[in-house]
Amino acid sequence: MRLPRRTLAAAALCLLAHGTAHAAQVGSVEIVGLDEPMTENVRLSLSLVEAVGTEVSARRLAYLIREANDEAREALQPFGYYDPQISVERTRDGAATGVTITVVPGQPVTVRRADIAIIGEGNRDRYLREDLAEFEPQPGEVLDHRQYEASKIAITRRLAERGYFDAGFASHRVEVTRAEHAADIDLVWESGQRYDIGPISFQQTPDPVVREDLLGELVYWDTGSYYHQGKLDRLRESLTGLDYFAVIDIEPRPEAAIGNDVPVTVTLTPAKRDIYTAGLSYGTDSGAGVRLGAERRYVNQRGHKALVQLDYAERRRTLTLQYRIPAFAWLDGWYTFSSQVAEEQSEYIDTRRLETVASRSGEIDRHWTVIASLHALRERWDYVVADDEGTLVAPDYRYATFTYPSLRGEYVEADDLVFPRNGRAATILLRGGLEGAGSDADFGQVHLSARWYRGLGDSSRLITRGELGRTFTDNLVDIPPSLRFFAGGDRSIRGYAWREVGPRVTGLDGEQYALGAENVVTASVEFEHYFSDLWGAAVFVDSGSAFNHDDPDWRTGVGVGLRWRSPVGPLRLDIARGLDRPDSGFQLYLAIGADL
Repeated sequence: MRLPRRTLAAAALCLLAHGTAHAAQVGSVEIVGLDEPMTENVRLSLSLVEAVGTEVSARRLAYLIREANDEAREALQPFGYYDPQISVERTRDGAATGVTITVVPGQPVTVRRADIAIIGEGNRDRYLREDLAEFEPQPGEVLDHRQYEASKIAITRRLAERGYFDAGFASHRVEVTRAEHAADIDLVWESGQRYDIGPISFQQTPDPVVREDLLGELVYWDTGSYYHQGKLDRLRESLTGLDYFAVIDIEPRPEAAIGNDVPVTVTLTPAKRDIYTAGLSYGTDSGAGVRLGAERRYVNQRGHKALVQLDYAERRRTLTLQYRIPAFAWLDGWYTFSSQVAEEQSEYIDTRRLETVASRSGEIDRHWTVIASLHALRERWDYVVADDEGTLVAPDYRYATFTYPSLRGEYVEADDLVFPRNGRAATILLRGGLEGAGSDADFGQVHLSARWYRGLGDSSRLITRGELGRTFTDNLVDIPPSLRFFAGGDRSIRGYAWREVGPRVTGLDGEQYALGAENVVTASVEFEHYFSDLWGAAVFVDSGSAFNHDDPDWRTGVGVGLRWRSPVGPLRLDIARGLDRPDSGFQLYLAIGADL
């Protein structure tokens, strides 16, 4: 019997209306009673959260609400809470159904007993025993599974780092007694034997660019010495510092061990041989300019490098030629030979210089780098001044020749070289020359600078900086500008122009310009606060002076700044004003790059 079309249509409408009446839109899901980490873990575990903003049937909604209780309970166990009280309540918000989950965590499970050990050869390893002593959680502490897993992974990783490649678990169990809110940990590793480092093989692919015996000089340990991942990490740092290779893959192969020796294969992919750079520049002291550079990463298979760089601006021009030879026999470093021609013609100075430098650099340890060098300097200079009637005085050039040794030490210790939260760095420079031994005057110089970083809370840091320089000479007038001390400008005394602070001369424009001084002292205190992961602000005060003899003319500047954490280091935009010249204007500074 066929039903009339009107009857079928009415039945379809009734079914549709029936389905719509039993459908519900899931609105918000609110979790109450937990701290932020637990709240987030519960939220990520709820199937109900995935349905927010969608329409589900009444039956499906009821199922999700029932599941929310068990899912929330399970999500709290990694934090040590196995017996929480959970209530789930529906609320109506117009056409949507909201859900509020209220949680009382209850009493946490604590560690009652912890049997954690390493058996085998690793039991006698002092560093592994120290790691075991620091295992978390300890007896009496909450059974936080995140801490437990992190500690377990750390010791497993340390076993591999120290050459126990056969290590595995002899026992691996955590028993929770919910009624007593107690947990017993039974965790034991069988270390097996400790392996030694076997032969190192270098493979350059597709074609070798430097000799293998050159790379072999970077291996500072003897074949057959004990295995430690830190040795390979140090080798990786040395290879990276060469800048010959785009990809460095260091692979120990315990499966190919010969006796107790594990061979290591180092696979190297050469980087592009030539680098060309070009850019525009602008400085208030130098004017607009262009920068061009070309570097050959490896001139030959002996690993030599060559560089040429030109900085050409309106009032300052510099041409630099550099040639470097690897130096690994004593310390990781380079023999460097460079020559630089520089010229500066501003409204107060006309100077030209030619400087040739031969140096040997080396890394003494993970913190100290030392550079010993010999300098040959020829410089001509004149301070552009006017007579009492404002007429330009003809140049009265002075000439100086100085040949002198220099020793520079750099110390860096920080948690992050690009953006340190806690760190310190220092530089010490010693140099001097003798009249009659290649120099036009006797002189000696010492220059010290230091920086200290201290994190304050999660989003702030305090930065302090200091500088001290002194020249020992009886003939300051014979010391060329490039060997004098100046103060003022970014990373010196903000609020004053570059090289503004110190003994001065009146230029053609009537402004006072620095002559350079025997001594310099500067200090800075800066406070930074970040409002997000990228953006922050700073306030600072800088003070100091460049001066002759023992008569400093102190200058102090204060200012504020904007900070942006770029991938290559903080971008700093500062505006500051000097306090010692009320009529002076504000100074603006822009800098980008790593802090250390």
